[in-house]
Amino acid sequence: METAKKRRPFGFYVCSMGFTFERLAFYTVKYLLAIWIATDVAAGGLGLSDSEGVALSANFVAMTYITPIIGGYIADYWLSPKLCVAVGMILMGIGYLCTWQAHSLGLVWAMIILVSIGTGLFKGNLSGVNGLLFHDKEELDAAFSIQYSFVNIGSFVGTTFIAILATTGLFGIKCSFNTVFLICAIFLFIDAAWFILNGKSLGEAGKKPFKHDQREFVSAEKKAKAEAAPLTSGDKKKIAVIVLITIFSVVFWALWYMTYMPAYYRFGYGDGSDFMNKANWYIGSFQIPTSWFDSINALTCIILGPVLAGVWAKLANRPQGDMSMYQKTGLGMILLGISYVVMVVADMVAGDGQCSIIFLLLVCVLMSVGEMVFSPLGNSFISKLAPAKVLGLLLGFWPIAVFFSNKIYPPVYDYLKTVNFAVGYGALAAIVIVFGVVLWAISGKLEKMETEE
Repeated sequence: METAKKRRPFGFYVCSMGFTFERLAFYTVKYLLAIWIATDVAAGGLGLSDSEGVALSANFVAMTYITPIIGGYIADYWLSPKLCVAVGMILMGIGYLCTWQAHSLGLVWAMIILVSIGTGLFKGNLSGVNGLLFHDKEELDAAFSIQYSFVNIGSFVGTTFIAILATTGLFGIKCSFNTVFLICAIFLFIDAAWFILNGKSLGEAGKKPFKHDQREFVSAEKKAKAEAAPLTSGDKKKIAVIVLITIFSVVFWALWYMTYMPAYYRFGYGDGSDFMNKANWYIGSFQIPTSWFDSINALTCIILGPVLAGVWAKLANRPQGDMSMYQKTGLGMILLGISYVVMVVADMVAGDGQCSIIFLLLVCVLMSVGEMVFSPLGNSFISKLAPAKVLGLLLGFWPIAVFFSNKIYPPVYDYLKTVNFAVGYGALAAIVIVFGVVLWAISGKLEKMETEE
């Protein structure tokens, strides 16, 4: 009986696989946009500069972090979340079809717009539908941890096996960039069919707008009372903590996303003139695809997720307890800064030649572990800390950090091309490490502000 009780409904896997297909296509396109745009026309690219490749890839990511706020509002009050998810999948598929036919930036922008709108209808709402399948808070926490693994599996498969069809090829099969965009579109249409055809497994979850179909873990009376109460001094301090951490998050994600760009263009290789190839990507006669830099990130998250969870549990059993969330996020920033230091060392070792690929592997592992240590932030952080009266507003405020980070790093990357690599990237390493040290230093004060009434 106990085993049957703990079994997750099939609908959970329907939703989780929905993320796997979508993330597979998204991360494949995120990587290929940066490469394809800066690859010579003769080699199947658009023949533009690496700066334009960086900007387009960043805009692609940035827009998908703004639209879920609007899509969530629509599913909250107007439309069935299940309908929103299905329409979102189809719109993303149509968007990738635009890039299949693209030979200039016009259709690329059409893709970005359609995928952004589709992501807005899809992303948060699919998690919402999945959450409605559970009635116990502990079951919900575990379910979302597993859902995160499905997300990373999609990312890993996309950058490891699909993206390289357009670069080094896979098992002797090599496609044009545009053909791989078509493959991504097909995955989204398969995703939509999978979700729609298995709709019965979701039961009543997501049939009505979320406002009318919620699983409350707090009584409605208590929630209404909290929302009606005026903001106290303690509430304002909690809001100040959230705003401060959001600023730190902008710095972290701006530098985190920019780490990929030197790996692609300075240390990477390609058919465009903007690729410097300052690293040796060969193991014997095998040329490692540059997309595998992305794959290491996903693989690190998949493998080390349970490991870090065990580490935090072990630390929690100490007399002094676990590290605070602010110490963890500070440590995450420091690890990201160290990855920049490794990049600078790799460039110095390479000189006018090439450095070992081991340097880039270390960069990717450090930034990935930094991300995972930084990851206690997010919606759970906002949900626990934000006053009920402004919870929705602050949940919408959080994704803006990633939007701004993706708007900030392209011009920073462009500027850094005009200065010495070691000086420019060394300065960024120092900045993010200092931010991490400061966050660690003030963690006690921030914890105190959390508990003040």
